[in-house]
Amino acid sequence: MPKNFKHISLIFFLSVVFVSQGQDKDAVTFAMNLSKEKLGINERLRVDFTMNKDGDNFNPPDFEGFKVLMGPSQSISSSWINGKRSYSKTYSYTLAPTARGKFTIKQATITISGEVYKSLPKQVEVKAAVDKPSDQMTVDDIADESLFLVAEVSKTRPYLNEPLSVVYKLYFTSTIGITNYRPLDNPKYNNFWSQDIPVSRPVPQNGTYKGKAFRYVVLKRVVLYPQKAGKLEIEPLSLEVSLEVPTNKRGFFGDRIYSQTNKTVSAGRRTINAKELPVAGKPADFSGAVGSFDFSVTTSKTQLNASESLQAKVEVSGKGNLKLFQLPEPDLPSSLEVYEPEFDEKVRTTLSGMQGKVSNNYTIVPSFKGKYPIPSISFSYFDPKTEKYKRLDSDEILIDVIQGPANIAAANNTVVGTTKRNVIATGSQFNFIKLKPDLKAIGTDYFFGSTRFYLWLLLPLLLIPSAVVFGKKREAIASDVIGNRIKRRNKLAKKYLSKAKKELGNKEDFYIALEKALHHYLKAKLKIETSEFSKDKIGALLAQKNVDETTRDGFIGLLKNCEMARYSPFSDVQMHQDYNKASEVISYLDKQL
Repeated sequence: MPKNFKHISLIFFLSVVFVSQGQDKDAVTFAMNLSKEKLGINERLRVDFTMNKDGDNFNPPDFEGFKVLMGPSQSISSSWINGKRSYSKTYSYTLAPTARGKFTIKQATITISGEVYKSLPKQVEVKAAVDKPSDQMTVDDIADESLFLVAEVSKTRPYLNEPLSVVYKLYFTSTIGITNYRPLDNPKYNNFWSQDIPVSRPVPQNGTYKGKAFRYVVLKRVVLYPQKAGKLEIEPLSLEVSLEVPTNKRGFFGDRIYSQTNKTVSAGRRTINAKELPVAGKPADFSGAVGSFDFSVTTSKTQLNASESLQAKVEVSGKGNLKLFQLPEPDLPSSLEVYEPEFDEKVRTTLSGMQGKVSNNYTIVPSFKGKYPIPSISFSYFDPKTEKYKRLDSDEILIDVIQGPANIAAANNTVVGTTKRNVIATGSQFNFIKLKPDLKAIGTDYFFGSTRFYLWLLLPLLLIPSAVVFGKKREAIASDVIGNRIKRRNKLAKKYLSKAKKELGNKEDFYIALEKALHHYLKAKLKIETSEFSKDKIGALLAQKNVDETTRDGFIGLLKNCEMARYSPFSDVQMHQDYNKASEVISYLDKQL
């Protein structure tokens, strides 16, 4: 095949992919969702037909094998994420099976933007009656099936001092709302070295638990290093969770009524079987280091004079139990004066364990001229990946003391102890104290008549013009009634927005503060009294100020949520979304007003 033809084919294929990806963003979706695919003949089935754009002429299937108990009920949701609007419209039916067997919920159709869209058919299996139908379940029964606390352990058979992580996840279905939780019993990690990794803010994510779709949040993360071989138990974490559980009752507007309940969940005990480190090949100088490391011994200088100092650093870097072993010590000549080392630690802990470096810094002062070798020292560690011990050796370092007194003691004594040294007086280290020193007065500094004296004398006269200018500026600010009113309203808007953030989780106080913040913000920006305006008038006024439609809809939507919160249940997640949306909308309005 010619090369040019291959290139043309590749370009055509890529263009088709990019065009199709661009179309997918604006694609129309129309899908059917079932509450369950298998049910007892005495249970109920919920069928939802959901679309991402508004449509007309909705035509449901005939629901063969089922009787329609309720429906269609219509619900619409709209949200703003990063300045973009998302839309969803749902037609819902509640069905009761009329016989056992396998039935097919056929296609539904709807017209969107002049085109007809069809949902895919789905099969439902109706079995014998169950002991407790889902529609007869109590609030506590629904909570038991909708909420689970799980401790996910990264390893169950680690070596001694090998890291493992425990992540506590709270799984919940999308039908319930979590309003609050508090720990009842925090686990104690006996026979483990442990470190918590803070979770800044629980963020709901999509996941699966026991083969079913759930939402989950990460509540706690901890890294453990087993300090004992054998079976070690991780105690359970227990929480008391406040929930909003949907009931079969409907409100005046057809929305589902939620019931409040509390449920205690526990992660359960987990058992870890820690393995001993192998005996075969274990170095004699092994100090308990487990991981993957680098080792070095360095000095700040190799040439100096007597009585000068140098720094010698013994450093281990890498990934492993950096805080749980001793660094090797250098074997230094006895004629060098060595001070106690300063320990330095730069270690951070992640879910995979500790990583960074630790070091001992020795200050060394030579007293005599000569050459002093720092012998090579070794560092041994166990690598759990290869399951073998490894040994690292440092290079020998030669310290050359260029100038200084000769070490006569070293020449006369064949053996010099490592802890005791002779003190040799050289030169004039110890001189007699002079009884009649020749001391002279350096000088006397008088304040009176000095430059500082005249500066302090003229300072009040220099401050008078500044005081006059400052006073006029204060009078101008005080006379600006409109400007002061705008500043005061700006402060009130920030005050109530800050109060709304503090009241997250407290529905009534949160939405009252949020509504006041929005109104005071408009008062400051548009110089009007918004409390006398309806939402339609506010929307029209923003349109006159050339505010884009997305930002207007977002602002009006927030005001509607503040009103609905007085008689409708709002979850903690919804409150966080509204607070974030308010920050975004105010930011967009600042750019357009």
